[in-house]
Amino acid sequence: MRTTISAKLINITAAALMGSPLLFGANAARAANSIVARVSLSQQVMEVSVDGRPTFAWKVSTGDRAHVTPTGSFKPTRMHEMWYSKKYDNAPMPHSVFFSGGYAVHATYAIKRLGQPASHGCVRLHPDNAADFYQLVETFGPANTSIVIVK
Repeated sequence: MRTTISAKLINITAAALMGSPLLFGANAARAANSIVARVSLSQQVMEVSVDGRPTFAWKVSTGDRAHVTPTGSFKPTRMHEMWYSKKYDNAPMPHSVFFSGGYAVHATYAIKRLGQPASHGCVRLHPDNAADFYQLVETFGPANTSIVIVK
């Protein structure tokens, strides 16, 4: 239910923002409809800005000591509402937004581990937050989304 409500709010927000170029001119057209998801490895937090405005801040789990999460700026390369890891025993990866090879932002059921490194390199989110992020990327488009991972 929460995911449905969040998705509707995101869709309403997207529709409202799509009209902003008409109201505010061409400069707004360049700025409108962009998402930046900034992941801090040291803080284990993902902050999502929509059109430059901080919108969400969520706890994450990134790579543990034995598994690196790549740093840099990425664009989503593919999305799957449900994916199963071919590398890690068909582990479920709901609401996957892949950004570099096999690395993705996705939901985890190990929510007690959020806020600390625990993954094999992916960025793990609470299932509700992963569903919201997936919906944001789907609504605004991968080309208008940046995933920035910093130390």
